[in-house]
Amino acid sequence: MGSSRITLAIGAIAAAALALTGCTGANSSPGSTTVTFRLWDKNAAAAYETSFAEFHKQNPEITVKVDVVPWANYWTKLRTDVAGGSADDVYWINKSNYLSYARAGDLIDVGSIYGSDAASAEQGWEPAVVKQFTDGGKLWGVPQLSDGGIGVYYNKKLLADAGISPADISHLTWNPSGENDTLIKTTQKLTKDSSGKTADQAGFNPSNATQWGYSCAQDGQAIMLPFVGSAGGTMQDPQTADFTFTNPKTVTAFQYMVDLINKYHVSPSAADTNGNGNYTLDAFLQGKIALFQSGLYNMANISKSAKFAWGTAMLPAGPAGAVSVTNGIVAVGNVKTSHQAATEKVLKWIGTKEGNAPIGATGANLPGVTAAQQSYFDYWKGQGVDVSPFFDVVKNKPTIPAYAGQNFTPASTAAKPFLDQVFLGQLPVQSGLQQAQDAGNKAMNG
Repeated sequence: MGSSRITLAIGAIAAAALALTGCTGANSSPGSTTVTFRLWDKNAAAAYETSFAEFHKQNPEITVKVDVVPWANYWTKLRTDVAGGSADDVYWINKSNYLSYARAGDLIDVGSIYGSDAASAEQGWEPAVVKQFTDGGKLWGVPQLSDGGIGVYYNKKLLADAGISPADISHLTWNPSGENDTLIKTTQKLTKDSSGKTADQAGFNPSNATQWGYSCAQDGQAIMLPFVGSAGGTMQDPQTADFTFTNPKTVTAFQYMVDLINKYHVSPSAADTNGNGNYTLDAFLQGKIALFQSGLYNMANISKSAKFAWGTAMLPAGPAGAVSVTNGIVAVGNVKTSHQAATEKVLKWIGTKEGNAPIGATGANLPGVTAAQQSYFDYWKGQGVDVSPFFDVVKNKPTIPAYAGQNFTPASTAAKPFLDQVFLGQLPVQSGLQQAQDAGNKAMNG
């Protein structure tokens, strides 16, 4: 359901599986234990190398090997490896997927590692992440990343060329009725065809678009959840996790998203984005999208790869205001590890300020250990980047829950073909969402 990396949530940024060594075997003594650590973000992997190098100094008998598996096949490979008994000792997991592993008995109960110190350990972790990964009264992972909310990255040159200032896009609004809607008007001016005509001009040819104003696509974390939340709708029942796509306000949000693509043509065709979760990010980095809606998880990618001046702005506000999703990532322990004691030491290490801080110090991600978070803010302040839009949108404000459910993965897989057709304009929004909901909930409860 989009690249919800942290559904989405953290983007698929590696082109192929990559293996990195956090603490080199050359520094380990004969007979030492190697603990394997799996994740999908190569920027974070580099930060973990720093963390595990220090860990190895303090625990020379343990080597940690970091394996990067691209987001595109992370969950398929994880499911196969867990079933086959070949999963890593420690691995990243998100809210959408952890329940099936926790309830199947595949994960180490974090409380069992800390014993009587469990409560004090949890007090040092981001409360929202702890809550997201607690089930049956037990915490099933050590918090590693904490998202802020969703925001907008913008290309300064494309805005300037259209006569639009950063202040003009600082508080965009959208409304299905059209009243006080500034998102469509603004993104039309930022969308061009090969003749230079903008989407609000007569003769504009959407088939020959060379630049889009906005990044609307079937992206669960960055697009669909925020739009649905900002419409006052829901995506899932909080008790059963069943999809609620036919909630009237949810339908309204989807209709608006589909219209941005197929009626106003201010976003790329779903024919390009439905099967490529990186399409809009790549197009933004190529200077072909002016406003790219995403999360903190793409900030390091953009900072490293953008060849143009860029900035950040607040998420567009809908009828219910600017309502974002917020998410987190934990590292879980494989209950079948053959290195139980060493694995537990690694899990404890990454739950400390010293172990988690390198992730923030490189700007890769916001640490899940609260005492380590300042390193993240210091890094981006030093880069002259304003991260406040990603936090202002969730500070003391309502959010829409991230995807959840023991069978979320098969459920989202079952719903996707119908959502594909909805975004392509091949199915009416109302009936398409009904079919997606029916197929998804059948799998959710199967």
